[in-house]
Order: sequence, then C-alpha cells, then structure tokens
Amino acid sequence: MLNVGDKVPDLLGTDENSKEIRLSDFPGKKVALYFYPKDMTSGCTAQACSLRDGYGELLAAGYQVVGVSVDSAESHRKFIAKNNLPFPLISDTDHRLVEEFGVWGEKSMYGRKYMGTFRTTFIIGTDGHIERVIGPKEVKTKVHASQILG
Repeated sequence: MLNVGDKVPDLLGTDENSKEIRLSDFPGKKVALYFYPKDMTSGCTAQACSLRDGYGELLAAGYQVVGVSVDSAESHRKFIAKNNLPFPLISDTDHRLVEEFGVWGEKSMYGRKYMGTFRTTFIIGTDGHIERVIGPKEVKTKVHASQILG
C-alpha cells in the first residue's frame, strides 16, 4: 500500500471517456484521489454526491477530485450522468491502480467473502507525494467533501 510521503506515479489511468488522467494535468492543485467500491450503490452515490455538492469549495481550496473504481467506462458515464458529477472517474478494470495503492483485498458482507475495493481517499500534494490518507474506517460517505477540507 502507498503511504504518506510516497511518490505517486504521474499516469493514474483512463477516465470514463478513455482519456488519460495524469497528476500533471492538475498543476498547482492537490488531488483528492478517492477509491470507491461500485457505481450506483447507496454508499458510493452518497460519497460522490457529497464531493459534487462540495466541489466548488474543494476547487477554491486548491483540490481536484478524481474518483477510481474497477467499474467499466460505460458504467462510469451512466453514474456521472445520473448524479451530475463534475469530476472524472478512472475506470480501473485491470485493477492496476487499486492494487498499486493497496486498496484491493478480501471483504466480507453477511458472512460471504469476496474481493473488492476498500473505500479510501489519498490526498496527493502538488509535488506528487501523498500528504494524507483517509482510510476505510474513517471515510464518512455523506460528508466526505468536508472531511477532505478538514
């Protein structure tokens, strides 16, 4: 898992429109790179909408928001359209990014074990190093924008 102080590679992945997303696309901005389990689910929708609603404040504070899940680009396009999201969503279908950041692993729900993404946000400084990590037990989906700002 990448930790505070680690350097993040410039190329993050490709978004819902197959456009490459790089840290260098956002000069002078901190990047709030948030990993979430699945498009169209209640917790992930609450988190995305919190970030949408706080987007103006986040931009004003010097942040760019980028979401990541293992869903397809088509799924991301639908999720963005349905929730009017103003930020890109990386489609990590090959699991390269979730594994590199250490947020992919065994989860359990109702006694059933499965592999999935741990909801985690990495705050990446303007120098490309991780400044802060908001881990799976800390993320509050309904107020996530204020968590990043706080």
